[in-house]
Amino acid sequence: MHRLTLVESSPQIKLMADGRRAEILRLLMASPATLTQLASRLGQSPAWVRHHLKALEAAGLVVLSAVCKSGKVTERYYRATAGAFLVRHLLLPASDKPPLVFVGSDDLALEFLAERLGRYVHFLYLPVGSLNGLAYLRQGLCQIAGVHICEENGEYNVSTVRHLFPDRPVALITLAYRTQGLMVAPGNPKGLREVADLARPDVRIANRNRGSGTRLWLERELKRQGISPECLCICGHDTSTHTEAALLVASGQADVALGLQAAAYRHGLEFIPLFEERYGVVMLREQEGLLAPFGDALQSVAFREQVRSLAGYDPTHSGEELLLA
Repeated sequence: MHRLTLVESSPQIKLMADGRRAEILRLLMASPATLTQLASRLGQSPAWVRHHLKALEAAGLVVLSAVCKSGKVTERYYRATAGAFLVRHLLLPASDKPPLVFVGSDDLALEFLAERLGRYVHFLYLPVGSLNGLAYLRQGLCQIAGVHICEENGEYNVSTVRHLFPDRPVALITLAYRTQGLMVAPGNPKGLREVADLARPDVRIANRNRGSGTRLWLERELKRQGISPECLCICGHDTSTHTEAALLVASGQADVALGLQAAAYRHGLEFIPLFEERYGVVMLREQEGLLAPFGDALQSVAFREQVRSLAGYDPTHSGEELLLA
């Protein structure tokens, strides 16, 4: 088994960002090698290799692993200090307002939050799905994760958050309830009404990315109905937002997508409601000082009015915290 090392040091990351040094590092991850061997494989001079190798060695990414003598010849073998390196680094803008990084599930109401928080923070958003958002939060790569994971008992998010953060105090706060269902072309030409219809061979589906709450719900529902995901005719690539999925249907590249009622109406699609879900935000309590404006915005009357303007959204419980203990 080879060890994978997490790299968080800026100097190390800077060295690895150099393509020449990264290639030397890749070779030394695979097996120890001498300067001469590296020069031969890279098509460079030993002096060129030595220059970059010494920089990697000084940063603790490479070590001298063996010295072999054969007569008057001495060969020094170098190796990487790990079998692979996982680079983790969040590069934030230099701003007079503190950056607030929101990662996780896609949601249309985030546009309103970003607008309201603009005077307090530099709002940054990355849609990667609910599970990946929680992973980013766990790794310290964001301050807030957006989630909507339906669990076995029909509850949303609580058990998942407890499981992933057993040793760290976090807050789980409701952003809004929202309606999801089938987004279809005007007139619903395929006559789609339920999840079982997605298994028809004449139906092309715009699917969501793995780890997204929408994808997880669909996979669970297919399993409950005894439908194999392999029966589905998936078109194109996985989409990371409800808007992307709706646009594939609107352009005729797909016949249907599971998504938000608000996204369907925004792009002139018809909508068949299937379920209501609670979309929540997860934040570390240790950062509550920075996140105070976020919580205030969720509970403001103005924000709730904006959310209520989105089809299928219910902001009645916006800002309410769920107990995790």
